[in-house]
Amino acid sequence: MPQWSQDDARRTLDARREEAVRRVAALTGRFEEVVDASAGSNADDEHDPEGATIAFERSQLDALVRQAQSEVEEVDAALARVDAGVYGVCERCGRQIPVERLEARPVARTCVSCAGR
Repeated sequence: MPQWSQDDARRTLDARREEAVRRVAALTGRFEEVVDASAGSNADDEHDPEGATIAFERSQLDALVRQAQSEVEEVDAALARVDAGVYGVCERCGRQIPVERLEARPVARTCVSCAGR
């Protein structure tokens, strides 16, 4: 079964981490803009028929920030597995995770069989 080299894994994970960190920064900046824009306003956004409320927008941005932060954490855990020499090994059964799964989901901790359980 073909395997990714440690260098391939690290390059892929580093790129994914950089993208997730950029997303966190951009979303955090957008979140702060929304909060700042609404701070001086006494608009009744809960009853504004023109669209989404400010509270909804903040909530949506907060969820996206948390999702991107979670991705950074997953990538960091995968990089730790690379450093430990166990990247690509299923945490449940100990078998190699197929390269196709790692290409689709570089942060995978389990093989397809164990992920389906």
